[in-house]
Amino acid sequence: MSKDVQIPGSFDCRVAFADELTALAQQDPRIVAVCNDSVGSSNLVAFRAAFPDRVINVGIAEQNMVGVAAGLANGGYLPFVCAAAPFLTGRALEQIKADVAYSNFPVVLCGMSPGMAYGELGPTHHSIEDLPWMRAIANLAVLVPADPAETRSAMRAVVASGKPAYLRIGRHKVPAVTPPGAEFGIGKATILRDGNDIALIAIGTMVSRALAAADLLAEGGIQARVINAASVKPLDADVVLAAARETGRIVTVEEGIVYGGLGSAVAELVSQWHPVPMRIMGVSGFAPTGNTDFLLEHFGLTAAGIVHRASELVAREH
Repeated sequence: MSKDVQIPGSFDCRVAFADELTALAQQDPRIVAVCNDSVGSSNLVAFRAAFPDRVINVGIAEQNMVGVAAGLANGGYLPFVCAAAPFLTGRALEQIKADVAYSNFPVVLCGMSPGMAYGELGPTHHSIEDLPWMRAIANLAVLVPADPAETRSAMRAVVASGKPAYLRIGRHKVPAVTPPGAEFGIGKATILRDGNDIALIAIGTMVSRALAAADLLAEGGIQARVINAASVKPLDADVVLAAARETGRIVTVEEGIVYGGLGSAVAELVSQWHPVPMRIMGVSGFAPTGNTDFLLEHFGLTAAGIVHRASELVAREH
């Protein structure tokens, strides 16, 4: 089992999150941070130093944490709830549904270190079910930024929306993939590379790997369209359906369970309006214990793995 290998020039999205949260709070006195004894792991140390009265640490009590955030929102504040993704979503699901989403309060639920970012801590800490859980809740946007720039843009978009949202904040380092000047939109996807042979639709840590896969596919004469579907809910129907019509094949890639997440969202859409052959790449079943790169390779969530699935799908149609 090899150690985590980070790409040169790659970045931890939690750092961008912490910087942007402080910047937003300087502009907006309504912004507060609510956490579950996770000031360090959520990168809130600088925020606490700047705004000691605007950090509410409830201790290891996730249900109470979300309830407190809902109460703060009802009182006119704009809470950013920061906690490890598996515990925020798994332990406080009822409060997210009933206290936040049903009331349509502007609470930003920040799932820190999602997917398999906790690696060696094993299945209890892998957050692979969060996307289907959050997608199932009405009124709740589900956003998965791909790099630091998109993390900042997504945070600004959520604040401007005044609506509840679940925001995945990645811990595993990723390279920059967002084009300069790109604006994030809730319900909008970004086409990062054009191509008409197959569409690769990815989110979060998988976007850079989809781009690398597209380069490898091009060497073999397959032109892949790469789409960053950071807004998993609402999904960008126009971009996804255009990809279905114009490429005729779709591979989705996500660092999460293959049931109910990005792949399911895309399949639900295209099956109704323009059915095409698909492959849904992600985690199948409980993930074992191991560092993050090992786990991603274990499930084929690599550039080579994406190339294999895409090539298989193209060959099937010839």
